[in-house]
Amino acid sequence: MGELNRRKALVGASGVAALLASGLLPGVAAATGAASGQAPGGPPDPVAATYLRVLLRHTRWAEQQFDAAAGIYPAKDFTFAVVLGNALLLTRPGYDETTAGVSQATLKAHTLATIEHFAASNLLTGGTEWGRKLFFDTTFQSYFLLAARLLWTDLDDATKRNVERITTEQAAYTTALGTGNDPASGDWTPNGLKGGYVGDTKLEEMGVYAQSLAPALAWAPGDPRAKDWREAFGAWSRNETGLPAADLANPRLVDGHPISANTATNLYDTFLVENHGSFGPHYQEELWRTSGRNAMHFLAAGAPLPEVLTAQPNGELLWRSMLLMTSDAGEPLMPMVADREHLYGRDVIPLAFRAQVLGDRHAARAEADLAARLEPYQAYAPADRITKFSGEPKYEPEARAELAISYLLHEWRARQGPVTPVSTTEFDAHAAGVADFGAAPGLLAHRSPTAWAATVTKPGFVKFAWQPHHDDWLFVLGGANPMLLPATNIAVKERHATTYEKVRDGFDGTVGVLRFDAGYAALATLPTGAAVYASTGVAESEGVLNVYNLAMPGVPGLDGDRTYTAAEGKVTLQATAAPTGARTDDLMFTPVTARHVRMLGVQPDPTYGYSLWAFEVRDGDGPDLARAGTASASSAASGKEAKYANDGNAATRWAVSTSDRPRADSWLAVDLGAPQTLDRVRLSWEAAAGRKYRIETSQDGVTWTTVATYPVPALRSTKGWLDIDGRAGIVTGGPNPLTVTGDRVTLSDGPAVPLLAELYPNTEDLAKLAARPKATTTADTVRASVTDGFLVLVNLSGTAATGTATLPQDGGTYRLYRGEQTVTRTGTEVSYALAAAEGRIEPPRFTVRGPVGLKAVVRDASRVDLTAPPGFLPVVVTVTPDGGRPRPVVLPPRRAVPVVFGDVRPYPLADLAPGRTTFPAEPLPPGMSSPAAAVDDDPATAWRPGPDGRLVVDLGAVTAVSAVELAWTPGRRPKASVETSVDGVTYRTASSGPARYVAVRTGWRSGDASLTRLSVRT
Repeated sequence: MGELNRRKALVGASGVAALLASGLLPGVAAATGAASGQAPGGPPDPVAATYLRVLLRHTRWAEQQFDAAAGIYPAKDFTFAVVLGNALLLTRPGYDETTAGVSQATLKAHTLATIEHFAASNLLTGGTEWGRKLFFDTTFQSYFLLAARLLWTDLDDATKRNVERITTEQAAYTTALGTGNDPASGDWTPNGLKGGYVGDTKLEEMGVYAQSLAPALAWAPGDPRAKDWREAFGAWSRNETGLPAADLANPRLVDGHPISANTATNLYDTFLVENHGSFGPHYQEELWRTSGRNAMHFLAAGAPLPEVLTAQPNGELLWRSMLLMTSDAGEPLMPMVADREHLYGRDVIPLAFRAQVLGDRHAARAEADLAARLEPYQAYAPADRITKFSGEPKYEPEARAELAISYLLHEWRARQGPVTPVSTTEFDAHAAGVADFGAAPGLLAHRSPTAWAATVTKPGFVKFAWQPHHDDWLFVLGGANPMLLPATNIAVKERHATTYEKVRDGFDGTVGVLRFDAGYAALATLPTGAAVYASTGVAESEGVLNVYNLAMPGVPGLDGDRTYTAAEGKVTLQATAAPTGARTDDLMFTPVTARHVRMLGVQPDPTYGYSLWAFEVRDGDGPDLARAGTASASSAASGKEAKYANDGNAATRWAVSTSDRPRADSWLAVDLGAPQTLDRVRLSWEAAAGRKYRIETSQDGVTWTTVATYPVPALRSTKGWLDIDGRAGIVTGGPNPLTVTGDRVTLSDGPAVPLLAELYPNTEDLAKLAARPKATTTADTVRASVTDGFLVLVNLSGTAATGTATLPQDGGTYRLYRGEQTVTRTGTEVSYALAAAEGRIEPPRFTVRGPVGLKAVVRDASRVDLTAPPGFLPVVVTVTPDGGRPRPVVLPPRRAVPVVFGDVRPYPLADLAPGRTTFPAEPLPPGMSSPAAAVDDDPATAWRPGPDGRLVVDLGAVTAVSAVELAWTPGRRPKASVETSVDGVTYRTASSGPARYVAVRTGWRSGDASLTRLSVRT
């Protein structure tokens, strides 16, 4: 990547003089117009053109923040950072006053006044208003300083001196901290160069320390203190993604320092980043977000990039887990984060950095997809904003700044030659995969080419998530939003995770089985994008899917309505504005006799939860029975206890506690004192009105029965299938109806009962799928489903189960699955033996045409043993391996005949190594090729060790290894030894015993053979 060291500054035609005065070279905007198809001097490519249009329109929002009395954009929420977007627009051609809503001259005056003010008010220049604090002042300093450089010749001398002082003195302050905490930043700490906090892996924190140093290294490289700044910048940057098992295996020098000298333990050992106690891919992006900010200073100054920005230790392994979470909009799906979803403006820069600086064509695809969403998203109310779904105001000026940086990165890239995005099909194939990130992160994820799915067990976020077509605007999955399970606060007692990987099993898939106090539930995900949900019935109203219904023209699916189709008919629900203010709900139902009545929340007001002025219970026009009762609640705010909901005083009310405001299942109950007949309730809500809730009655206050719901279902079906807006298909089996209420789908609307649901990313043949005979099992605890040809078996119990699954099949051709089975008149009967809480996915390894009574034992994908039914004559059958050619086989009476297809891989492979993570990770030592080639099960690829090279394979867990086998390409074999380790730190020379990490150490010399296969056996 030598091209990154060229001294090239970024400047439009109107800003050449400004940047020349600051020592920058002429820019690239005018030079790239012809090559990109843009007008000379215009944006270098269509994505950059989108950024410019969005920034122009966003200027309307920025100008609304301008404080005319003070003559500046305000300090509150770092709003003054809008100056970077302003500076870009002021130094690029094509300024449109109509779109921006302000004249160019006025915008320039506002911008220069703001830069002058905040350059003087920074703590580092003797001011008292802002600055120096690592969290979060230095992030906005980075934007501010870059804006000042873009407008350098328009600044007065005093402001220039202040900008230079902020640049250098921030670096001096940060360096003086050593590896200690910033006393001004509270508990925001990287924990030195160690990191390793559980729940907060410190990637972002180390990145902030590094980014506070980058402007000085770019703009003041001749400062006598620069050597110390460079050392500190390198140490923080190299350790951002530290993992000892990976780092210790990599002697590669980065900026003159070996990666093996890193000390940080920032990540889970499955390369997943946590922040604020949960997995948020938004923070996984932080490595490239800070890199983008930092790189822009170097590139704008015409300075070489530090090597660490383009050779980040372990960065590519982190990116793999990021790809696994990518939505169709290019940004990550986030099942554990509520207020970081759809931050389109803020999520641009990580992709722009990877695409434009690193030349990553897959990131370029994601960036283009995200850019395509920006303008429709920006037009949605509140119009003009670009982080409108986040609760943090500082994200708005930040997103403006990062769009400007992303535009500048495109200008720089245009001089190197554009990065062509891969196709969507290529991206989906590349991003496909599975990962069990472990019980502590609580994520088991699967991205197939047509869907994304996950089992989430992090406390407070428990759910089974599924997004067909990676559509981030179909199902609401973030934070405390339930999916399939009716609530996210159910305590997980046991977690059982199984992964299937194409390289070892011939297909990708996952099964997550969870035990709760009330029973078991499981989700199996298939390579087709389909999924199977099975449950013993863990709660009432199970199988929840909340659907986005917005009018956001330009975003697929958000056309202002959603249509739901079932056997009983079709209903189209219009997008509605979020309800606001107080309301009164009158709910009537069939008369019941009960002592207890309660409101059980399903969806609270998003800000304040639930609050009732009055809760009234009546029989017809009779008196309010609740007045004489005793009220209780799940929680209450001080002075707003439950008793105020039934005291008859319209001026008093009950409200949930502040901490319980986000909780969906808060409740208020009234004990009537004795059984009473009732048929209606009236709820008078304060502004914190429940969006969705149930009215329940009980005889004993323990067992509750639903008598009414709010709102009333728009569609109720008992035929077992549902088409959700042509974007997802559901087939259910269970006694409860399937309902659509507003934007909420409930697959089993009623009491807790066993449920099995098949989830399809398409809506074809749903009625036919629902009507087909279902698979059954001889064990009550075992659920079976054949979905898209895959057999899913799940043991929803704490004891082992054996038995037979009956699989209806027709047409005379029968699918055969691993294990023993017999052909019957209606299909096959498959024997199973499942451990407690085990889930299993079996693909059809063969198909067979043969008589009733034929017995088959499938050993693996290449061998099946066939036995003819009882008789005296030979039987001819036709056997076809999955994806192979048919073969006729003659079966003599009463004798098993092994049928072997030598050209078919014998999935599942007994080898533990294929597909596992390997070290060293990129950047690789000189002369070494990727170690992954030794475990990709491809004889055409091989690992070239390079001089004395060494590789490590991470098996994922400590395993009893019995043997390690090495296969080399033809030629002179290098000296090699096998080492094993349980922790990735300490190794011993051995090829057997307990091990998680298996290493191959070589004395490789030029001309030696390469390692084509590393096998690990148990």
